[in-house]
Amino acid sequence: MAIEQKKPAAEAELFAGPRRTRRATVRGRRHAIAAGHHLAALAGQRILDRGGNAIDAGVAAGICIGILLPDLVNIGGVAPIMVHLAATGETQTISGLGRWPMAATADKVRDPATGNIARDMRLCVTPSAMDAWLLALDRFGTLPLGDVLADPIDLCENGYVMYDLLATAVVGKAEKLASWPGTAGVFTPNGRPLEVGELVVQKDLAKTLKRLVAAYEGGARTDRSAGYQATRDLFYRGDIAREIAAFSEQSGGLLTYDDLASFSAKVEPPIRSTYREYEIWGCGPWTQGPTLPIALNILEGYDLKGLGHNSPAYLHVVTEAIKAAFSDRHHFIADPDFHDVPIDRLLSKEHAAAWRDRISLDKAWTEMPGRSDVGSANGTANGREPVASALGRVSLPPDTSYVCVVDDQGNVFSATPSDGFSVPFIPGLGFAVSGRGVQSWLDPSMPASIQPGKRPRLTPNPAILFKDGKPVMPFGTPGNDVQVQAMIQFMLNMVEFGMEPQEAVEAPRLASYSFPQTSDPHPYRPNLLRLEERAGREAFEGLAALGHGIEAWPDWHPAAGSVCGIWIDRENGTLAAGADPRRVAYALGW
Repeated sequence: MAIEQKKPAAEAELFAGPRRTRRATVRGRRHAIAAGHHLAALAGQRILDRGGNAIDAGVAAGICIGILLPDLVNIGGVAPIMVHLAATGETQTISGLGRWPMAATADKVRDPATGNIARDMRLCVTPSAMDAWLLALDRFGTLPLGDVLADPIDLCENGYVMYDLLATAVVGKAEKLASWPGTAGVFTPNGRPLEVGELVVQKDLAKTLKRLVAAYEGGARTDRSAGYQATRDLFYRGDIAREIAAFSEQSGGLLTYDDLASFSAKVEPPIRSTYREYEIWGCGPWTQGPTLPIALNILEGYDLKGLGHNSPAYLHVVTEAIKAAFSDRHHFIADPDFHDVPIDRLLSKEHAAAWRDRISLDKAWTEMPGRSDVGSANGTANGREPVASALGRVSLPPDTSYVCVVDDQGNVFSATPSDGFSVPFIPGLGFAVSGRGVQSWLDPSMPASIQPGKRPRLTPNPAILFKDGKPVMPFGTPGNDVQVQAMIQFMLNMVEFGMEPQEAVEAPRLASYSFPQTSDPHPYRPNLLRLEERAGREAFEGLAALGHGIEAWPDWHPAAGSVCGIWIDRENGTLAAGADPRRVAYALGW
């Protein structure tokens, strides 16, 4: 009979039990990537292995996401991007967001049967993602387009394996998908939805990507930049643009060839704010990006660490700061080309202090707080307030994915591509035109209302955290109106409570719905607060006692977001990445 030998004390401690996270934090010494699907992360990793930089890898992964998560993202959708270049210290955003067609008015996009924005091609804005990807590669990348698109083409042409979340989305929209010829052949072949384990093949999209590569190679005989301009011209002014415009006209859409030909994504400066010793950089008010620093400015005035992680008091002040920031979003944030956004005042510490004066530590706001007067130090309840409504039987809002990369030179890439199959794929092209118009308001008095040439207020909002003038973490998430809320909690988990990225990603998460939601018809559910069950009884009872209308989310609920982030450890010269197990996000490092 064998005698069990006692392990040395050190070894016993080492193997005393499992880690506190479902996954390990991914670590690298050279580069790291985290993305909304493991094959997208792998495609980006392969680009890095071949000598591409963070921008090359991020674009390759982002385009793969548009293939691998077609219910959430596609190449005809949106792609807000942030880039930091180590060599120059330059940090920029790329406004990968389309504009309403010049023919668009509230009356033209309203469905008379519902009174809401029509759920058809009338809600489409100019497809912006491709221009944003190409601009990023041209301005900040290093590789030719054929190298960047090699894996995306392979995934389209040879397929990838259907997985659970996508299969569920396809089943949920099977009847609609089957009625769209360009979509039916991909997701409902033989008259039934694809099942888990079957291959998803997108031949039309493969052909489109090959056309783009051919255009690049023709133009690149002059130089690399000319190649990217030739590719852009094909998509926005050439045959692909004409095919998009023809399909829009045939399908009752408002988008025209002239709308496409006049469109271009822009390189724009980021917004900036501080949180303690950190700086938070994000996209401007053409997205909901300012909502993140507004909330953090408010929270900076509390001893969050002293309150205790996910204690009722901590969760309360986080929730109330979120409500305040989303009140500002509702009343002030919109396309700055059309709306005068008082961004400096909104991001000021004085504005945050005025909000803190209105927050009670003993009682929750049971509705969205009234508009804060940014022209003075005092908050006021002026302005028309929203009316509560049920969610109703409407299409689910478009969701999103995310990718971030840090390379061995210190370049940083952060992007939140979006727009799934809310409208048909164009036969022969294999992608859908952005349905992001659903994030506008029919009411002309609202800042984010519909106007010709105006950008909807976009929920996707990538971010980069800085310290001592250098980036320390790109991060972001899908989740529509939960995005900013999940990002706040993730960042605080790290900078206030010292968590590693994976632990910060996996910590129980909450979301408030006490403000009008972004997507039409903008349901407003005052005082509703959802929290994952594993936050514990004390948290639920404590929040209820403070007046929150608390509801339990099942643990690991995908609606709570899918945060990814990469921490840059400058002391050790290493990287640590986390990816959210609530969906299918993964991180890789080398």
